[in-house]
Amino acid sequence: MKYLKLIKYQNLLLLATMLLVFRYLFLTQSYIDLALTDFNYLLLVLSTVCIAAGGAVMQHIVNQEEDEIISPQSRLVGNTITETSAYNWYIGLTIVGVGIGFYLANVIYKPTFASLFVLVATLLYIQATNLKQIPFINNGITALLVAISIVTIALFDVFPATDATNKVRMGEAFGILIDYAIFSFFLVLLKELINDLKNIQNDEMVGNTTLATRLGLLKTKIITGILVILILAMILYYCKNYLFELNLALYYILIAMVGPLLLVGLKLINSTSAKEFKLLNRVLQFVLITSLFSIAVIIYSIQHA
Repeated sequence: MKYLKLIKYQNLLLLATMLLVFRYLFLTQSYIDLALTDFNYLLLVLSTVCIAAGGAVMQHIVNQEEDEIISPQSRLVGNTITETSAYNWYIGLTIVGVGIGFYLANVIYKPTFASLFVLVATLLYIQATNLKQIPFINNGITALLVAISIVTIALFDVFPATDATNKVRMGEAFGILIDYAIFSFFLVLLKELINDLKNIQNDEMVGNTTLATRLGLLKTKIITGILVILILAMILYYCKNYLFELNLALYYILIAMVGPLLLVGLKLINSTSAKEFKLLNRVLQFVLITSLFSIAVIIYSIQHA
């Protein structure tokens, strides 16, 4: 169980679910050609999860002193798990993830695509060791990595199966994945900024430099509020231009995504305590999950229109 906590298995479970939903509730339901077999796609999921798990382990290794100050009772590395064991887990998980990535890149006859897995592993390492003290950049890297996970589906499963006879439909599927990657980037970035607001006291205690500690509560809330408005504008634009006649999908998005985001925006105005920001973080976690399954609702609505 302690090793499951080390790799932050709840986040990894959500990541794996995201990859499986896009494949089996979107791509396969769209009846388009796909480059990867089911087995190879599961390897893609495993590779992504292993690399992300390695990054989580490195975060624990680097944050030992902070964990000892903030919550010594829940500290893992250096307490219940030795630093050597943690490094071994990091190296093992990263090698497995990148190694599978090299295999899959050769399966689709795009060996250069393996560099994507190396890039992600490198970004996770740099984020944990060098970028944690750079405001906003650290948040942006986390959001970017989620977006890259979605782009990987497009590059490994859609792009290699595209030819002159199916390029229109494949282009549509590719574009939808890119749209979701962009949306996920901004949504995860918003969640990260709310998390900074929640942890502002702890970060000031241990000397971490975040957007909240650098700019203060009010200015960070203003930036976060602007991001909420931007995300809402993106959703409403998409609904108006693509989903207006799909009642089920439209109602789902308005109720399960727009409503909670409006709540976050309104509650953000008067929120000042860690407890209040924690609640907003949970609401955004809910929106992340509902946005993930929105693609399944959209496909269902199209099929039964």
